[in-house]
Amino acid sequence: MGEKQAHKRIIQGEVVSKAGEKSVTILVERKVVHPKYRKIVKRFKKYTIHDENNSAKVGDVITAIECRPISRNKAFRLKDIVLVGV
Repeated sequence: MGEKQAHKRIIQGEVVSKAGEKSVTILVERKVVHPKYRKIVKRFKKYTIHDENNSAKVGDVITAIECRPISRNKAFRLKDIVLVGV
């Protein structure tokens, strides 16, 4: 029988800090409709991403994919760098 692959979330955001060796922090912005006022509002969340090669720099836009928990706060790893910051 075919095994079912678990759905892995992919997030995209801007690197806001180098959180130490092999780690970066990204800021993810998403737009949601406010339940009462029916207006589109921005919601922000920070994620700590595992960067094995230390290739991401502050200002880069990257995508990250969900993986097994690497530490207490890290459950995503770097997939690729979309846009290199200035």
